[in-house]
Amino acid sequence: LNGKKVGLLTHPAGRNGSGKSTVEVFRDSSKVDLVALFGPEHGIYGDEKASVPVEDKVDHRTGLPVFSLYGKFRKPTVNMLSKIDALIIDLQDVGVRCYTYVSCMRYAMEACFENGVEVIILDRPNPLGGEKLAGPMIDQQWMSYVGAFPMPFVHGMTIGEIARYLKSTFYPDLPLHIIKMEGWERHMYFEQTQLPWILSSPNMPTINTACVYPGMCLLEGTHIS
Repeated sequence: LNGKKVGLLTHPAGRNGSGKSTVEVFRDSSKVDLVALFGPEHGIYGDEKASVPVEDKVDHRTGLPVFSLYGKFRKPTVNMLSKIDALIIDLQDVGVRCYTYVSCMRYAMEACFENGVEVIILDRPNPLGGEKLAGPMIDQQWMSYVGAFPMPFVHGMTIGEIARYLKSTFYPDLPLHIIKMEGWERHMYFEQTQLPWILSSPNMPTINTACVYPGMCLLEGTHIS
C-alpha cells in the first residue's frame, strides 16, 4: 500500500485480532494513506436498517467521506474511484448467496476493473465451513442484488475465494490481491476458529443466527409472516 491512496469497503465485523476496527487500524497507520470509506447495506457501522437506502456522509469518527454502495448507487462511480489507487474490501460474509455483501463486492470489483483501480481482499472464514453446499443454482433470469452469482444458495466459499472466482470468470485483467487467512481449514465451522462473533448486520447477532439463516431467509420471498 506504500505510496497509494486507499479506499476501504467494510462494516462492523471488519476488525483485527484485538477487536480494533479495520477503519481505525488503517487510519492510525503511518504506512497507509486512507482517503475514503465505502459502506455496504447497513452502513460501515451496521446501524442502518435492512433494505433502507443509505446516504453518502462524512464519518464522524475519522472525518473521511463515506460513499454508500446501498443508496443512489450500488456500484462505485467514476467520481468515487477517482480519489483512490486501491480499494481494500474487508467484509464478513455468512456463506449464503442472498447475503448482500458478496453482491456489493462483485459490483465494487467490476467498477475497479473498469477504472483501473487495484483490489485487495482481506479474507475471512465462511461461518458455515468450506465443505457444505446446499440449494439450487440460480436461474439466470432471476439474477439480482440478492443473487448476483451463478452458484448454489449455500456456496461453501470464503469471500476471498468468491473474489478469485469473479476475477477468473469476469475480470481476468483486474489487479487482485487476496490476503489469505492463517489457521483456517475447510472443515471448520465458525466456533472452531475460536474467534469472537461480531455481528455483520443488525439481525445477525450470533453464530446461531448465521446457522439458521440459509433456511429462514427464504421466507422473505413468501407471503408467510
